[in-house]
Amino acid sequence: MKILLAGATGVIGRRLTPLLVQAGHEVAGTTRHAERAGSIAELGAEPVVMDALDARSVRDAVAATRPDVVMHQLTDLSAENFEANSHLRIEGTRNLVDAALDNGVRTMVAQSIGWLYRPGDGPAVESDELDAKLPPYSGIAALEKAVGEMPHGVVLRYGALYGPGTWYAPDGAIAARVKAGNMRPNPAWTSFVHADDAAAAALAALDWPSGAVNIVDDEPAMTADWLPVFTAALGAPVPRGARHAAETGRPVSNAKARGLGWKPAVGSWRAGFAEMGGS
Repeated sequence: MKILLAGATGVIGRRLTPLLVQAGHEVAGTTRHAERAGSIAELGAEPVVMDALDARSVRDAVAATRPDVVMHQLTDLSAENFEANSHLRIEGTRNLVDAALDNGVRTMVAQSIGWLYRPGDGPAVESDELDAKLPPYSGIAALEKAVGEMPHGVVLRYGALYGPGTWYAPDGAIAARVKAGNMRPNPAWTSFVHADDAAAAALAALDWPSGAVNIVDDEPAMTADWLPVFTAALGAPVPRGARHAAETGRPVSNAKARGLGWKPAVGSWRAGFAEMGGS
């Protein structure tokens, strides 16, 4: 298949591009910055310079590449700018869906988040309601609604991404807070997923039916459990201070994804954090 990967230079995009190429797909990868085109080409994809917030730019990119599938892995979190990321989820997704429909594309696989569920009993499943009180809700609701307009639209609700290039990498934003002593254990849940497993799920989702799918590992954890392990892997002081943005009041289930044939290669953040720390 011909696949347009929007966000090819992001955390997921950099991992997903070679997976798609190795699977035999023809890939066109987008970036806002022309100077990043070479890194996309090195991974075996055709670079496409596109501004997701410019409807004409998106229409031109889709019309020029004529994909069978649009992979939506766009984010704007490099500076921890949540408002910008929400704007991209709303306007960027709208532009991608409109351009895809105008050009006869039937399938879209899009990145969403898996920690937005309303509080409730037991692990959250995809049919549970999202929490409209949480700040990312407007962007996520708009994204998932727009993708739902596609004849075939799959929404991947990723857990908190960790691994190289993420906020949880030793040089990432969360690690910086931990090293500065600005994190503390508190009674909240986090459902993690290694970025490699998230990319593998996006590849697998090409064969999945429409709808939302939680992509998280097998061990949701309270902050009081995972934060000391993460801190030890970094060799940082005992944590205390402020909460971080990806906490949720509810664990998240990956039963649907497993039923579709996906399972995390890194089943628990415990193993992932230990590997990060070299232990």
